[in-house]
Amino acid sequence: MVEEVVGVVAAVGAGALVYLASAARVVKQYERGLVFRLGRVRGDVRLPGFNLIVPGVERLRKVNMQIVTMPVPAQEGITRDNVTVRVDAVVYFKVVDPTAAIVNVEDYRFAVSQMAQTSLRSIIGKSELDDLLSNREKLNQGLELMIDSPAVEWGVTIDRVEIKDVSLPDTMKRSMARQAEADRERRARLINADAEYQASKKLAQAARQMADTPSALQLRLLQTVMAVAAEKNSTLVLPIPVELLRFLERGGQPPASESSGHAETPGHAETPDHGEAPGRAEISGHGEASGHAGATDRAEIGERPVDLTEQATDAMEQLRRAVEQ
Repeated sequence: MVEEVVGVVAAVGAGALVYLASAARVVKQYERGLVFRLGRVRGDVRLPGFNLIVPGVERLRKVNMQIVTMPVPAQEGITRDNVTVRVDAVVYFKVVDPTAAIVNVEDYRFAVSQMAQTSLRSIIGKSELDDLLSNREKLNQGLELMIDSPAVEWGVTIDRVEIKDVSLPDTMKRSMARQAEADRERRARLINADAEYQASKKLAQAARQMADTPSALQLRLLQTVMAVAAEKNSTLVLPIPVELLRFLERGGQPPASESSGHAETPGHAETPDHGEAPGRAEISGHGEASGHAGATDRAEIGERPVDLTEQATDAMEQLRRAVEQ
């Protein structure tokens, strides 16, 4: 008799364990449970943790409440300014009402995906190319509103929508590159023209200042000569005042006793009336000077070369001191 009782208790215990195992359900923290009893939703949504259902009568459907990241396939369309583009995006959404997500729509993921694709095509047709490239935040907000409106009935809320990439035809890329290059060249020319304008104003002021003070022009000329003289491979052609040339000519003439028998100056030498003459004087090998007033570093008088470098340097120094005084 005792053995029969023990066997019955063991059988009942085993049946209870089997029933508990088949009735026990565990809902995770990021999930919610929806119980269907004979095809109808019964009771409230089951919270995370250990839950029991009636085996064979009830069925527990788990719904993920996490944010879902869904890429939207690239959609090809024509913008409002008649440019063919391919645009792809990504949608972030989550379930806020498990009952509506399971009961109101067959597959809420597929429904959101199709709605995102159609909304993206609509946005492409309503926007211009410049908006797709530079004003994406506004387009993202409009796309989010278009998807979120029908998704509310499905128990889904759209967290955010982002346009990832805009693919352009190769011809449009080349056209935009030429446009950007032309715009940069235009700005460079404007900057250069503005610099020339400012420089011309400063030069005009400097010219008026030098016109009031002629000595400043002479000093500027000497500074230019010194700057150019620093370059070894440069040739400088400089106008020299006639008075300086006459001074150098008088200093380079030999005594009268030496030049009386050989050198004579023809009477047709003429000096220009204006204050400057070409910076070169030619004296022939027989001692006859031409009618052009000028100066060289070396002058040949008869067969005797005369070095005028030191005399020219002294004359320049005297002229500078005179200007400074």
